[in-house]
Formats: sequence, C-alpha cells, structure tokens
Amino acid sequence: MVSDGVAELGIEGSALDAAVGERSFTGVVTVDVGGRRRFERVEGDAHRALRVPNTARTRFAIASGGKTFTALAVLRLVEEGVLSLSTRVRGILGADLPLIDAEVTVEQLLTHTSGVGDYLDEAADWEPADYVLPVPVHLLAGTEAFVPVVDGYPQSSPPGQRFAYCNGGYIVLALIAERASGVEFHDLVEAEVCARAGLRRTSFLRSDDLPGDAAVGYLYDEGDRTNVLHLPVRGNGDGGIYTTADDLHTFWRALLDGRIVREETVEEMIRPRFDLPGERLRSGMGVFLGATGPRLIMEGHDAGVSFRSVHDPRSETTVSVLGNSSDGAWPVIALLMEAM
Repeated sequence: MVSDGVAELGIEGSALDAAVGERSFTGVVTVDVGGRRRFERVEGDAHRALRVPNTARTRFAIASGGKTFTALAVLRLVEEGVLSLSTRVRGILGADLPLIDAEVTVEQLLTHTSGVGDYLDEAADWEPADYVLPVPVHLLAGTEAFVPVVDGYPQSSPPGQRFAYCNGGYIVLALIAERASGVEFHDLVEAEVCARAGLRRTSFLRSDDLPGDAAVGYLYDEGDRTNVLHLPVRGNGDGGIYTTADDLHTFWRALLDGRIVREETVEEMIRPRFDLPGERLRSGMGVFLGATGPRLIMEGHDAGVSFRSVHDPRSETTVSVLGNSSDGAWPVIALLMEAM
C-alpha cells in the first residue's frame, strides 16, 4: 500500500483511522500527485453479502459528481456550434416542461441560476434512504423518461436572479443536449468527455446489471440493504456515472490540459460565480471551487453514495474519496478537506 501522501497533507495515521471507523467507511481513499500515487487506502466490501472486497480499481457511483460530466458534454456542443451559452431552452423543449420560463438559457442551467423548480430539492426535508422518485425506478433508463418526473414544478425564482442548486436543471441540460445533437445522452458523455479524457473505466451503468468490478451502493454503514430501489436504474444529467480513483486523477489532468474542451472554455468553467459560505465553496460552471485558492471540486451524496474529489492544479494533486454507503465517507472527507 502506498502510504506517504496523507502524511504530506499533515494528517496523522491515527486521525485517519478514527475517521474511517466513525461511520464504518467502505470505499477507497487516494492521493495522486502528478503521475504518482502517493497514498491509497481501501476499506470494506463492494458486495457485502458475497464478501467481495473493494479494491483500488473498483468502480463507484459518484452521484452529483456526474454533473461535471454533463456540463462538459453540453460545453462540447457549445464549442461545435450546436448550442450556445445564450441559447434559450424553450425552443428545444417545445411544448414539454411548460413551467420553465421562456428566458431560461443554457448558461443559467449550467450555473444553477435558472430558477427552474427542482424535482429533487436539496433543501427539502428528506434523507438519502427515502423513496423520493415519483415513478418506478426501472422506467428511468433514458433521458426522455425523465420528462414527466421533472414536469410540474414552477419557477422558484426569475431566471438569472440567484444561485440555487438544481438537480432538475441538469436533467433539462441532458434533455436539450440529446435533442439538439441527435445523440443519446449517455453516448454523448462517453464520446465527448470520457473518450477525449482517456477514461477507460468511467461510464453509466445500470444498477440492476452491475459488472463484477462495480461497487453496490448500501443505504447504511452496516447491513446488506442496497440502493437499487431508491435511484434511477441508470444515472442521467444530474448524476449517477460510475468511475474509479485512477480515472478521476486522469480526468482532472485532461480537463486542465484542454483535452476535453478548449482551454478558454475551461477558464470560463472555473471562473468563480458565487460564494457559498455555508458550504465553504464557490460555484463555477459545472464545477465547484474551494472557498479560496484554485482547488476544483466534484461532490456527490445520495442513497448508497458518498463522494468527493478535489484537485489542486498548483501541485497536480488529486484527493479522492469514493464511498459505497450513504454517509460512511463524510468523516474521511471532512478530515482530508481540512488538510487541503
């Protein structure tokens, strides 16, 4: 096991042990610097009932971390002239989702400033283990299937007025990307983001058809109850892609090298838009930023998923925590984030 990277972050091994044990963390923790892995720790099982252990190469769902992949797929279409940041989405939606304001643009959806009513409101009183989807999850395998799910929610604010994190807005982004390009959304992400970045083990998997190297998501720190009835059977624009620790470090370096979208597009993505002091973050466009400095952040939390990946471009350091339980990773994430 590679073991010196966390010490370089100023974290004692005993502190990490305590964080791992606090919520029985199950997953993978890695620190990559440049082309070298400096730290790796693996805990728990990818499949508890069969006692299949997690490994450093296990694929994990990353929930809302996938929004960055959606944003990049949309921005590729912007670079190709299929869309623009100022495109009003009403023209693409047609008669669908009539409660979305006619002035809502692609850029507003990307930056969570559209004011679109959210089908999965982060501020509402619900827990990851709740059954929050209004239709059977097996129906939610394709983007068009989400139209009735995100329909019926009035604008929460006028377009462009304020930041409000919006899952539904990213479903709308997937929908317009698919309709405007004529390419199925999952295929678009895998071709325009994953392939361009060289991500060999990142893709949208069905939760009812997981390959042997993918972690099952568990609702609780212990026990065998999975998330298969709590999430769409296949992730979409607001999250749910599967990836590995290796691919995450590759992703960040490819993004900043201009291998996914052009460097000027990257600069627009990482330009701070809003301060989010309650989260100790700033918002960019499709990515979050540290409260200070240039750190780039993806985060996801859902039934059976607790995830964060942080990249510091100054040192080419990526710290990733991928967990396959709803809350098990958060003590580990909190410890590592304090050190960065």
